[in-house]
Amino acid sequence: MADTHTRWVARLTPMPHGSVEALLHMPLGLDVWERHADALVVAADETQLAELERRRIARVERLSTVAEFQARAQRRADSSKERSDP
Repeated sequence: MADTHTRWVARLTPMPHGSVEALLHMPLGLDVWERHADALVVAADETQLAELERRRIARVERLSTVAEFQARAQRRADSSKERSDP
């Protein structure tokens, strides 16, 4: 099991009885990165995601840790900068 303090980038898909709008209005303490018609992409810790699953509020797809996401973004930025440098 992941450390409860690990922060994840995750896709939340509301259960059939819910909606994205309802998720946005719940006091869940999520850091919403993207809003789509059928899902949210959020940053949240393992405890928050486990609670969403336990309460059957949303299906949770853990995409990567926030640290992994940031490292990939930094590598892309560095690579892009190298290509644009004379």
